[in-house]
Amino acid sequence: MTDMEKLYLLIPLAPLGGALIAGLLGRLIGPAWSHRATIALMIVCVIASIAVFLDVLEGNTFNGSVYTWLTTGDTRFEIGFLIDRLSAMMMVVVSFVSLMVHVYTIGYMQGDPGYQRFFSYISLFTFSMLMLVMSNNFLQLFFGWEAVGLVSYLLIGFWYTRPTAIYANLKAFLVNRVGDFGFLLGIGLVLAYFGTLDYAAVFASAPQAASRTIEILPGQSWALLSAICILLFVGAMGKSAQFPLHVWLPDSMEGPTPISALIHAATMVTAGIFMVARMSPLFELTETALSLVLVIGAITTLFMALVAIVQNDIKRVVAYSTLSQLGYMTLALGASAYSAAVFHLMTHAFFKAVLFLGAGSVIIAMHHEQDMRKMGGLKKYMPITYWTMFVAALANAGVAGFSGFFSKDAIIEAVHFAGISGSGFAYFCAVTSVFVSALYTFRLLFMTFHGKPRMDHHTEEHLHESPWVVTLPLIVLAIPSIGAGWLIGPMLFGDYFGSAIVIMPQHEAMAKMASEFHGIGAMMTHALGTLPFWFSAAGIFTAWYLYMAKPGLPGKIRQAAGPLYTLLDRKYYIDELYSWLFAGGARAVGKGLWKVGDVTIIDGFFVNGTARLVAGTAMLVRRFQSGYIYHYAFTMIVGVFILMSLWLYGT
Repeated sequence: MTDMEKLYLLIPLAPLGGALIAGLLGRLIGPAWSHRATIALMIVCVIASIAVFLDVLEGNTFNGSVYTWLTTGDTRFEIGFLIDRLSAMMMVVVSFVSLMVHVYTIGYMQGDPGYQRFFSYISLFTFSMLMLVMSNNFLQLFFGWEAVGLVSYLLIGFWYTRPTAIYANLKAFLVNRVGDFGFLLGIGLVLAYFGTLDYAAVFASAPQAASRTIEILPGQSWALLSAICILLFVGAMGKSAQFPLHVWLPDSMEGPTPISALIHAATMVTAGIFMVARMSPLFELTETALSLVLVIGAITTLFMALVAIVQNDIKRVVAYSTLSQLGYMTLALGASAYSAAVFHLMTHAFFKAVLFLGAGSVIIAMHHEQDMRKMGGLKKYMPITYWTMFVAALANAGVAGFSGFFSKDAIIEAVHFAGISGSGFAYFCAVTSVFVSALYTFRLLFMTFHGKPRMDHHTEEHLHESPWVVTLPLIVLAIPSIGAGWLIGPMLFGDYFGSAIVIMPQHEAMAKMASEFHGIGAMMTHALGTLPFWFSAAGIFTAWYLYMAKPGLPGKIRQAAGPLYTLLDRKYYIDELYSWLFAGGARAVGKGLWKVGDVTIIDGFFVNGTARLVAGTAMLVRRFQSGYIYHYAFTMIVGVFILMSLWLYGT
């Protein structure tokens, strides 16, 4: 094993070591040494990830097995690493954001009885995510996929004494199982038809499998790759919270704020986006799957952004913002702009982490109050939190010069140039969402930090900026929230991803964009005359007008909107539909099985029926056991008669 291969192993094992130390020895070493150990090992992970990233930039990639877990016949199930520019970038983003969340947690979770357990969980989560992004085969991908799901379940329900937290983590677990079932079926089809789970072997054989069909239902043929890609994307819909499997993510805000940043900004929810980008050699061969991805992303982008407008819980606004931004990434995947999707994944990780962590800083100052209607005027008390969140808000709204502008505009242009089915609808949703995104983002900013204070007098007297362990990660993450987008040239149009991403010649969106790209300065200048720029400006102005200039107007609009507001406030009644259809349906089936199957058939027929049969037979037989000789003689005569009849009939 070379030194670089040892470094590959060190990257996931360092956070795993931190998880074991804090989890198994936390009570012995105490809270301080628990966070010191996990943060020290996360620093090791970040440094190693950066070293690998720089090595990959020099052209050194790796694809090989580390350990053979199981061999059955000619099939080998292995643990292995694929280190290329796609995975190297993800490793740096995941480890860096995770390190910032670890530092932030010291201030946010101080005094919590589960302090050591929380550090163990977030380090274990980082290990799981790194195993996912570094995998070179579907088996290890599935291991990391399920591991992040398991740890997110533990983190969402971290405060397990709260019924709402238990409900939220159970909901997340069940909804993700729906997606994971499709994901597992897709992996099963890969193994059945390709005979291997190794990425390289499957991708090499994919063009030959493009014409193969399978019968999912008798008499109905499906293209094999369409079936595989759609099933894999069902897994991505669950993990990356795409409509209609998005319902778990807003409720997961019941967990502590640091995990909201870790899970919903840079890691778990982007796993589905990363997976589809990694599977580009398969998705490029099936336009059916690409169209489905495009339409699902479009629906998620616009409809989740609309819900964010009416939310009053500061964390839920950011949660629905995350859903909308994940929809943008999915849009890019459907338009074959995989590099744009991953680029937005990276920029979004930074500015959304700032928004989540900034929201947590506000919640600390407000003594865990999350309703924005009870805030206001926090700017003068929390200047660092305000300015870092202001930078992140500009990035989230797609204001020119900030990271979100470059990645979001690239996606919108890619969808505009995509010539596949559904691209017109997707473009409409993408452009409209620019206005809505700017509106809900600055609504959050104005309601929280501007205007008159609306909290009680006691809370206002004790308002102050959060400690440095909270504000330092905000400052550090705000820097790439500005500058990460300036890497658009080499990452999108400079063949940064190389062979890690495959795009077929007939999908020309990225090629057309490259021909029109003349540098970031020209891109920002050109944006001044485009719809997204003016929609973004209009969204910011609308938020200012409604929540600063005319603060009484939103209430009047809410009353006038009536049913529309209720529809958005109830999140399109999707939760109620699922509760009635699936939860209610399951209860109805269970009640039917209980009443009919258990009470009527098992208890009533087999158990009690057998007893009644025995009792009835006994009552009948008892009549012949009277003690009178003539009764016994009569019985003997009848028996002889029956035996003779049977004998005569047989002969």
